[in-house]
Amino acid sequence: MITYKDAGVDIERADLLVESIKEMARKTYGPWVKKGIGGFSAAVRIPEGYKRPLLVATTDGVGTKLKIAQAMSRYDTLGIDLVAMCVNDLLPLGARPLFFLDYLASGRLEPEREKQLIEGIVKGCQEAGCSLVGGETAEMPGLYQEGDFDMVGFAVGVVEEEGLIDGSHISKGDVVIGLASSGVHSNGFSLIRKLIELHGLRLEGFIEQLGTTLGEELLKPTRIYVRSVLALLEEFPIKGMAHITGGGLIGNLPRILPKGLAVEIRPNWEVPLIFQLIQSLGVEEAEMWRVFNMGVGFTAILSPQDVEGFLKRAAELGEEAFVVGEVIEGEGVRIRR
Repeated sequence: MITYKDAGVDIERADLLVESIKEMARKTYGPWVKKGIGGFSAAVRIPEGYKRPLLVATTDGVGTKLKIAQAMSRYDTLGIDLVAMCVNDLLPLGARPLFFLDYLASGRLEPEREKQLIEGIVKGCQEAGCSLVGGETAEMPGLYQEGDFDMVGFAVGVVEEEGLIDGSHISKGDVVIGLASSGVHSNGFSLIRKLIELHGLRLEGFIEQLGTTLGEELLKPTRIYVRSVLALLEEFPIKGMAHITGGGLIGNLPRILPKGLAVEIRPNWEVPLIFQLIQSLGVEEAEMWRVFNMGVGFTAILSPQDVEGFLKRAAELGEEAFVVGEVIEGEGVRIRR
């Protein structure tokens, strides 16, 4: 006789993992959670006070940054990345994150690795003020190679219909403000890994200009902007926002611009050293701007008269904020040299 465990799937081990996840997830529950992890689905109320609430949903992963973590056998920051990539995508519409779900798949469950991943997700949810209400942990031998895994996140938020931000009020002369990134975040890692391979770089190698090892720098978690941005939305008439992910400023800003408008970027901020290092390994400047965030993790577009107050308040909230550029006539994004 053959069992599921003989085929590579350990039900008992999975059940133990789920039980441990339940306890961690409860730390994230807000008062809107009616039923969380444990059943076939979760039940969540829309918080009181909304007159015409809209639900906003998004999903994302962390890409091949997983391979860096795998090479270093360090998984404690990836869960934060996963939450950040999702909840930051809710913000451009002005939405407040409500709840989060995750999907974790591997060839074989590794309890210590999975524990680190979930702990990171819990930490990210706590930072974003949202609740981890469910997920799926799939053990699929034969589909994933030994040690390989993938993770995907799903986030749902809420926004008042009259408070929905869609970029339609952006006009010529408006100013683009950037909020600093914490580094590479979770994009461009296929290119980074290719450069590491070509140059024979060691992830554990200390890089003096960075003040840390290459691996530690690359595993810095994606910054979560939720609390700061929601606070800024209460005080300033923000016309449009963009989460700067894959495609950088070049690819993400046009997604929120009305037809006939473009952005002229004025790169007068100090680009973080990690991007300078990546470029020095043989990447053209134009490609850098097309792939990476270049030190800008999130942007907001405002009228000129609101800029000074916005910058001051952002600094009080712990954000490094600076002027990125200006809205002009045209299409796409241009970089002023």
